[in-house]
Amino acid sequence: MTRREILPDRTGHFGPFGGTFVPETVMAALAELEQAYAAARRDAAFRRELGELLRTYAGRPTPLYHAKRLSRTLGRVRVYLKREDLLHTGAHKINNTLGQGLLAVRMGKRRLIAETGAGQHGVATATVAALFGLACEVFMGEEDMRRQSLNVVRMRLLGARVAPVRSGTRTLKDACNEAIRHWVTTVRTSHYCIGSVVGPHPYPMLVRDFQAVIGREARRQILAAEGRLPDLLLACVGGGSNAIGLFHPFRRDRKVRFVGVEAGGSSLAPGHHAATLLKGSPGVLHGSRSLLLQDRFGQVLPTASISAGLDYPGVGPEHAYYQLTGRARYVAVSDAQALRAAQLLARTEGILAALEPAHAIAYLERLAPRLRRGTVVVVGLSGRGDKDVQTLAAHLGANGAHPRHL
Repeated sequence: MTRREILPDRTGHFGPFGGTFVPETVMAALAELEQAYAAARRDAAFRRELGELLRTYAGRPTPLYHAKRLSRTLGRVRVYLKREDLLHTGAHKINNTLGQGLLAVRMGKRRLIAETGAGQHGVATATVAALFGLACEVFMGEEDMRRQSLNVVRMRLLGARVAPVRSGTRTLKDACNEAIRHWVTTVRTSHYCIGSVVGPHPYPMLVRDFQAVIGREARRQILAAEGRLPDLLLACVGGGSNAIGLFHPFRRDRKVRFVGVEAGGSSLAPGHHAATLLKGSPGVLHGSRSLLLQDRFGQVLPTASISAGLDYPGVGPEHAYYQLTGRARYVAVSDAQALRAAQLLARTEGILAALEPAHAIAYLERLAPRLRRGTVVVVGLSGRGDKDVQTLAAHLGANGAHPRHL
C-alpha cells in the first residue's frame, strides 16, 4: 500500500468509506478537533506527555506473551498474546482516552462525553476525566448496564454520570445516538470522546493512531522473540479499534495476514448476530459511511452478541476498506464458541479474557488445524474478563464446563 492508500484523504475517506455526515451544529467542533490533532501530532511536548502517561499511568508497554500450553493444545501454531488486558482499567481503551483527554484539555473543553457498550471505554473515559479534572457523562444502554453492572459501579466511583439509554435495543448503537444528540447541545464546552474507529472524520483516523501503539510494540516484540514477523494477526472486531491498532503498523508487510473476528451471535440470521463485515451493506451510521446491518429500506437492524463490546451494527470505515481491497479477511464465531474459547484460555494459560477477544481465540481454535506447522500467530487480547464473570456464570453449568441457554 502507498501512503495515500493507507491514510484517509482530506475529506476523511478510506476509498468509498468514511467522510463526515453530521448536523451543521457540530461541523465547527470537528474542524476544531482536526486542527488540534494536526497541531498535537507535530508538538514534541504533546507526544512526550502522552508517551509518559502511557508508560507510567496506563502501564505500557504491555507484554507479548508466548502462550505455550495453548499452542500445544491447538497444535501446529506458535501463539503469542498481546496483553492489553494488563493495562490500567483492564483494556486497550485507555490508549485512546488518554490521547483524546489531552486533546480536550488542549482545546479548553471542560467536559468529556462518551458512549459505551461493554463499559470498558466508559471506565477509561471516566478515569481520564478524573485524572485531568474534567466532568464526565457516559451514555450506556440499559441492557448493557444490566450485563455490565460492575463497570457501571466503576464509572460512578470515578465520578462520572452514567446516563441510561432506554430507546431501541438499549445497547451500544442507541448509546451512540444519545451521546451524539447530547453533544449537539453542549458542543462548546464538551468533547465527545468516541471509543472506536467509527464516527465522522477525524475520529477513525485519530483513534487508530492512538491505538497503533499496540501494533508498534507487537512488531518490536515479535521480532525480538522470533527473529521475524508473524504470519498472522488476529483480533476481534466490533467497531474495530483494537484490531486496527494491531494491524496498522504491519500494513506494509504484505506477508503478514490480517483476520478480524466478528460476533456471530446465535446464528447469522438477521437480528441474531453483529457480523457487519460479513452481512452488512454500505450506508451511513453515526456520522460516516461504512458497512452496516440494515434492511432493504435502510433501517438499522437489531444486533445480538453475548459480548456487549461487539454488539454494534456498524464497523470502522478503515476495516470496510481493508475488506474491499483484500488486505484483511473477516469471519464470525458464535456465542457458544466464544464461551468455550474463554474457558480454553483460562484452563491452558490461567488468563481470563473478556468475551470480546475470546471470539478471536475461538476462531484460532477452528483455524489452527488448517495452518502449516510452525505458523506464528499474534492475537490481540484486548481486555480482561472480570467484567464478564456474571455473564459467564449465567451461561455455564455449575462446574463451569458446559455452555447452556444458548
